[in-house]
Amino acid sequence: MSRPERPKQMLALTAEETMLQLTAMRATGENFTAPIVVANARHADMVEEQLDSVGATAQALIFEPAGRNTAPAIALAALAAEALNPLLVMPSDHVIADVAAFHAAIHAALPLVAEGWLVTFGIAPDAPETGYGWIKVGEEISGGVHRVAKFVEKPPRDRAEAMLAAGDHSWNGGIFLFRADIYLDALAVHAPEMLAACQLAMAKARREGTRIFPDAEAFAAAPDNSIDYAVMEKAERVAVVPVSMGWNDVGSWDALHAISELDAAGNAHASAATGEVIAIDTTNCLVRTDGMRVALVGVDDLIVVASGTDVLILPRGRSQEVKKLIEAMKARPAS
Repeated sequence: MSRPERPKQMLALTAEETMLQLTAMRATGENFTAPIVVANARHADMVEEQLDSVGATAQALIFEPAGRNTAPAIALAALAAEALNPLLVMPSDHVIADVAAFHAAIHAALPLVAEGWLVTFGIAPDAPETGYGWIKVGEEISGGVHRVAKFVEKPPRDRAEAMLAAGDHSWNGGIFLFRADIYLDALAVHAPEMLAACQLAMAKARREGTRIFPDAEAFAAAPDNSIDYAVMEKAERVAVVPVSMGWNDVGSWDALHAISELDAAGNAHASAATGEVIAIDTTNCLVRTDGMRVALVGVDDLIVVASGTDVLILPRGRSQEVKKLIEAMKARPAS
């Protein structure tokens, strides 16, 4: 269902609102200014419409001329922000069930942020997950905020099990809080070429109201790198707030089933106004359709997704293998 013209962030997967809308709604109210959004230029109208419809009109919409990973994207936002303002950096395709816990973690981090620390939020792990990076939590600096002892790359299963058992590690959820000027200072030290490219791209940017289009040639010179590699793993004053807030990155259909509201038989069925799901003697299945009618009888533990003219059917527990299907479809000659 996630396609180049309408990616996962723009879909309503876990609620009536889209992932982008839910993310923006976590940061509204008197403690937050209007958001700065960094996105792909092809989604400009869609982003603006979705935010406006939930009262989260952006103060700036920055449209990347090309994807260069998270570190340059965040640099563009930091350059557009007030230097001393704390920036809460959130990917727009995550689920956070306990927003109050998230806000409490933000509140706990703010004093250190004001002092110039770079803060990340560590997700309380509940499984030996090998698909996430991990953070080793160091000594406590202030109430609920700890020094980062070490960032750990996506681990093999045995190491993930050991870290979970040790109890002193969190998942790296990719959510950050820091002052804009401190992040830019860190880039100046650890990734000066990236900073220079982003500064030039913003200086030469085309502006249309709140829309900002960084210069393509200048931005192309920015190294493609994540914030973890470019800054967080190298900077000295990096802290983590471990928090249990019902976080999920909705990285697969299995993950969506795990966080969905289930019926008495363990099913999660959802359809658009034009679709219909009929399930008889069916248990522990996830079914989604945006058009065609889907009917199931006497099946268990399946994922069935119908979108347009495409139908996906696979056993629960193997949804990560969708990537194999995508590659196979790319390899097929056009008909």
